Amino acid sequence: MKLPFLVTPKTIFAQIVVIVVLALLIVVTAGPIVERWLRDDYETPDIEQLADRLHAFAIVLKSATPDERETIIAATQRSGWDATIEPLSLGAQFAFSSSKEHLSDRIIEWLFPPDDWIVPLDGWRTFLGDRRIVATQIDDASMLVSTVATNDILFISDFIGQGTYYVVAILTLVFLFCSFAIWSIMLPLRRISHAAINADLNNEAPIFEERGSREIIVVARALNSMRNRISVMIESRTRMLRGISHDLRTPLTRLRMRAERLSDGSSRDAMLSDIDRLNRLLTESLDYLRDNHRREATERTDLASLVKTVCTEFADIGSNVEYRGPNRLIVHCPPLAMARAITNLCDNATKFGQSVLVELRQSSNGVTIDISDDGPGVSATDKQRILEPFFKADAARTGPNNGFGLGLSIVAEIVQAYGGRLDLLDCLPQGLRVRLELPFK
Repeated sequence: MKLPFLVTPKTIFAQIVVIVVLALLIVVTAGPIVERWLRDDYETPDIEQLADRLHAFAIVLKSATPDERETIIAATQRSGWDATIEPLSLGAQFAFSSSKEHLSDRIIEWLFPPDDWIVPLDGWRTFLGDRRIVATQIDDASMLVSTVATNDILFISDFIGQGTYYVVAILTLVFLFCSFAIWSIMLPLRRISHAAINADLNNEAPIFEERGSREIIVVARALNSMRNRISVMIESRTRMLRGISHDLRTPLTRLRMRAERLSDGSSRDAMLSDIDRLNRLLTESLDYLRDNHRREATERTDLASLVKTVCTEFADIGSNVEYRGPNRLIVHCPPLAMARAITNLCDNATKFGQSVLVELRQSSNGVTIDISDDGPGVSATDKQRILEPFFKADAARTGPNNGFGLGLSIVAEIVQAYGGRLDLLDCLPQGLRVRLELPFK
């Protein structure tokens, strides 16, 4: 059976309360220990104690005769206490500051003012020339004056007493709250962020680990619920489009058969062209929604051979596609998805350019693939949207074989699933360069 004080608080509010209570206990326990240690190691001059003793001494001198006063003062000076009897008229020379006074002394006195039990003559800050003194009146004609050492912090006793607790409290709260922020907030949020970046919607297991404080668990549970709703929405959309594709292919096939029987050549060709375009639209849409690139496992692949094969296939059908790079480069990647991405990029480049250059390079962090063409290029505005599904930069890139705006979106999905990066760069004097940066895995 666990004791109540050993049970970990489940909410951030409760954890903060525990931290505050723990800090108070540490201050109450450690404060006196540190204070005693400082008082044992440092001499602690205290102007309040000096004023109190000087006041008691003045009371004794007030009732003494002049000879007795001289005897008492002499004995006092022999004991090491600098105390003298001065005429009360000397008080006209008292000042409230000195050129030799340190700024640190003023700051400490301002932070830790003395207790006003017995206030010395002319106040706590009294100077006679450059000497810091404490004075108290003996009678109507005389006063007792004692010099205070100016190289000591006069309120060091108060500083050690009160300042010790302040320093211990501040250090304790900073340490405890920093530890609390790291372990209870920063690490769980970093774990959630890492899980969100590497989330796989096709995996049925919860993405976000539901542990930590109650607030973190609520956030993780809400994100897992949102992920499930997104997965259901994507699956429903895919099923709907697959159903529409299946239902449309049969009437499209009948339309093709009827169109082929038409005698009018121009009308028949126009209808067959429209049917082919509808078929390609259905095929590309299903390719975009298909998640084979996420389900495909990575394996040891000769990426150079794969890229050269894609370039050769385009060259065989008459496209001017050139490969530059090593003859062999072994990496771990999904080969079918990577071939699909390179094929889409080369197909996109051949539609809008006369010549295409595919370059493969190896770096310390991974591999880089550049697909460059000499076409009209893409404007800076269109670069921000060209990776969106069904977006076509018609004003910049047009052609007779213009697609439906899904090729680059599919490539972006594949590269993101692999953990790589896709950049759109300008070629000089014209053209577009698509750069794929793939990490080693």
